[in-house]
Amino acid sequence: RLEMRNFGVKVSVIEPGYFKTMIANNAILEKNFLAIWETLPEETKASYGDNYLKELLVIFTKMQKKCSSNLTLVTDCMEHALTSCYPRTRYAAGWDAKLIYIPLSYLPSALADVV
Repeated sequence: RLEMRNFGVKVSVIEPGYFKTMIANNAILEKNFLAIWETLPEETKASYGDNYLKELLVIFTKMQKKCSSNLTLVTDCMEHALTSCYPRTRYAAGWDAKLIYIPLSYLPSALADVV
């Protein structure tokens, strides 16, 4: 964003939370992680432990339930950034981006890692 300023280009950053899209599709994520897991050497699998993959898949399932399906929250930010005379530097789309990720970004890294 700052690098483009020298060329007279204004960049707005859109930071969406979790939304129901193909990127967050649980079936696709699970298929990809299982395929990657199968290609790992046994030593690497042992380092992560038996329950690592199972726990990761449970986390994906929980995250999928919390994903918003209202993509207009993101596209409204895009529209504002493109059409506004004075677009914002950053846009947060979704309740999780506004209530979790933005406040988390202000914390010291060590504390954010714990959270």
